Amino acid sequence: MVRTPLTAEQRDRGKALGQVLRAARGPRSAAAVARDAGISLDTLRKIERGAIAAPAFFTVASLARVLDLDLTTLAHRLDGFEDPAAELAG
Repeated sequence: MVRTPLTAEQRDRGKALGQVLRAARGPRSAAAVARDAGISLDTLRKIERGAIAAPAFFTVASLARVLDLDLTTLAHRLDGFEDPAAELAG
């Protein structure tokens, strides 16, 4: 199966998602968050740096649960993904 390449907008949104998740993780170790979410540490690191720009829904849902993020709020924060730093500061 051939995947359609992601658009620049989709890649930017993936990077913004990673930044939001990383900020929500705070001082917790990536290893602890990955373990609690049931994903590999490598996967979490790739999501946080935007290398996995469109992670599976259930992966995001699991991370949101572990990080105590509401999925609706997370989606709204990513609506303004062009400037994720402003979202994190506000």
